[in-house]
Amino acid sequence: MKNILVMCTGNSCRSQMAHGYLEKLQDGLANIYSAGIEIHGLNERAVAIMAEDGIDISGHTSNHVTEYLDIDFDFIITVCNHANENCPYIPSKNAKRLHHNFLDPSKAEGSAEEKHKIFLKVRDEIKEFCQKFILRELH
Repeated sequence: MKNILVMCTGNSCRSQMAHGYLEKLQDGLANIYSAGIEIHGLNERAVAIMAEDGIDISGHTSNHVTEYLDIDFDFIITVCNHANENCPYIPSKNAKRLHHNFLDPSKAEGSAEEKHKIFLKVRDEIKEFCQKFILRELH
């Protein structure tokens, strides 16, 4: 079974959404982990927007990447430029590293409706990325 690590800055939003989709869509082909180079706690709006698509991430925790240094990852996916640029060395033998920068919806400003639209846009982009990743890399 493959091991996949998804990383962003604080493991609160984007990496959590990707973790949720990868876990749900890959049908037992991999173990999914998510982490941050910092820990910001689980973002409530991320939990809510994922629930709208039938994915429950409310039980996820915000984890620091150093918690997983003993796992040999097959894929390390960074979902923001900051994590990609500041990712510490992860001693996985043959990890394929992938990067896609997604807008940080937690930084959205405006009304509740405007923030919701941004979370929805980012969630849908992450879902599409995860679907393509699974088809390309796990099947």
